[in-house]
Amino acid sequence: MRQSTPKVPARYYTRLDELLARDGFDTSALLREAGIEPDAFGAPEAMLDLPRVERLLALIAERGARSDLAFDLGRALKVSAHHIVGYGMLSSADLGDALRFVARYFGLVMPTFRARYHVDAQTAELRFTPETAMGHQCLEFHLEAIAVAAHHEIRDMSQGRLPDYRMQLSMAAPPHIARYSAMHEAACRFEAEPTPGVRLRFPASIDRHPLAMADPDARSMAETRCQTLLRNAAAAGKVSDWVAMMLREASGGVPTLGELARILNVSPRTLDRYLGAEGYRFRALANDARNAHAVRLLRDTDLGITRIAIELGYSDAANFTRAFRRATGRSPGQFRRDHAGGDEAG
Repeated sequence: MRQSTPKVPARYYTRLDELLARDGFDTSALLREAGIEPDAFGAPEAMLDLPRVERLLALIAERGARSDLAFDLGRALKVSAHHIVGYGMLSSADLGDALRFVARYFGLVMPTFRARYHVDAQTAELRFTPETAMGHQCLEFHLEAIAVAAHHEIRDMSQGRLPDYRMQLSMAAPPHIARYSAMHEAACRFEAEPTPGVRLRFPASIDRHPLAMADPDARSMAETRCQTLLRNAAAAGKVSDWVAMMLREASGGVPTLGELARILNVSPRTLDRYLGAEGYRFRALANDARNAHAVRLLRDTDLGITRIAIELGYSDAANFTRAFRRATGRSPGQFRRDHAGGDEAG
């Protein structure tokens, strides 16, 4: 990974601009306040720095925008919005081939996420995982937009013959959860996962569904073009920021170094070397994330100590208590009592 500021295609956020304008927002003022020049925003190949996108989303939330903007953004996106990647998908022989194509070149669609497609005897699974560090609000916005877009794009490619399947998003159920009932084929679940992301699990038979616009020559041309673009694409930002985000968003235990390395398609030793070059060790990042999560659960919930230990991935409450005491100088019970008595510093 290079140490550059991650960028994302502006074309997806122009759709967001249209939705906001429809709701009566002064979008030019919002863009300028986020540090985005409106004139450059609509250029076909324009890219936006991720920090400016995060600022834009924060401003939108501060202005009281409705909660389902990401849902509507996902609905508004079509396969053709992905330019050459979309062209390659549409010209694929069958749906499985199209999903393998988008998984291979998803870095050109949304460079801050990675897509994987896997098929076994029973299930075809499409999974999206963040590959770049971003704040919680920005992450959840993109998870929802990607999930809804994937549903509608796959439904369109299957010409409306999408089988019932399961969709899982690693986020709390949104205020507009009722809108998901319109995605009739999807049984949607909102719950934390060991690593944040989106999973779509279909019957394996979807893999063989033929596509109406199959064209081997067009597919080959699109692949050649995507390979060139992917080689030239800028990689995402600091590895340590991404690892810290993945650890922060995890639930049911902390992801291992090996699990995170597999997401990046590198060896655990290589990921550890990346972290070391930035002055970090994985164990220290994992312990910091686990302790921060423990503090939140002790301070903000009524969960018992044993339940919190399980949530954090400890084998029992005693191991959790020893680790928490080493980190904070207090037992979990003492921390909770002190906080209840007004000690905010612990």
